[in-house]
Amino acid sequence: MRLLITRPLPDAVQERAAAAFQCEFRTDQTPLERGELIRALEEFDVVLPTLGDRFCSEIFAAAQQVRCKLLANFGVGYNHIDVGAARNAGVAVTNTPGAVTDATADIAMTLILMSARRAGEGERMLRAGKWAGWNPTQLLGTHVTGRTVGIVGLGRIGQAIARRCHYGFGMNVRYVSRSPKTVGFPAQRVDSLTELARAVDILVVAVPGSAETHHLIDADVLAAMRPQAHLVNIARGDVVDEAALIQALRSDGIAGAGLDVYEFEPQVPEALIEMQNVVLLPHLGTAALDVRTAMGNMALDNVAALAAGKPLPNSV
Repeated sequence: MRLLITRPLPDAVQERAAAAFQCEFRTDQTPLERGELIRALEEFDVVLPTLGDRFCSEIFAAAQQVRCKLLANFGVGYNHIDVGAARNAGVAVTNTPGAVTDATADIAMTLILMSARRAGEGERMLRAGKWAGWNPTQLLGTHVTGRTVGIVGLGRIGQAIARRCHYGFGMNVRYVSRSPKTVGFPAQRVDSLTELARAVDILVVAVPGSAETHHLIDADVLAAMRPQAHLVNIARGDVVDEAALIQALRSDGIAGAGLDVYEFEPQVPEALIEMQNVVLLPHLGTAALDVRTAMGNMALDNVAALAAGKPLPNSV
């Protein structure tokens, strides 16, 4: 079985793959180009792609003969793969749920605290040699404990964020989702996104990236938020209308934002970079060695299942 791994992965994952399959390890850190995408489908039994490897319908149509039987995605999000086109071509798609949940929730909490407490702004001040010492009114931010958090999407990651907010900081949890959730602690479901935005101090985006969630956080949602509220996005960049967010921040419509993902990643608008009330992280959601190793092993578990003729553990 020929396996293509499209991006360098932790050593333990690559060693396992090399021991079990005939592997080609791509060393480039950038997403696959069009020709590489087509070759992947034509020449390999399994491809282990990741964020940015855009297996769209046009790529499947361009492949002369699809040899690939599985796209074992490295990551829980798979909006870079046209699942319908893959199935029509006889290609299964899997992902890595569960392995990313706690790490991504931890990054959400990092952004909540950094944005609300102006930590990024304070560090920049100190590093620039502009800190003159403590004073009673310096960098006054928002006290997170006891505030109200709104979670947009209460799936695995959303629930993990809500749990941390409730148990760690005594926050009141409200959420929007397609169906009510039972989470074991107080969490109030709200009927609409704009209603949620009006009611919370911190709005956290935790929905999957898809055509349905593209620009879900738009100008109307941002206008509904309180002037003292903060927006945090750990989902996919294009879930937030970046231009509308910039306008909301410029007009003091919201107090700040914490972002780990971007609409046109890796490009980040200069306007966001220049703003002091925005925390910007380089997509660190799952960036821990043990987490990335677990993700790789989960992807390989799906490859091994295919090779053994067994059901795929994480089919999407």
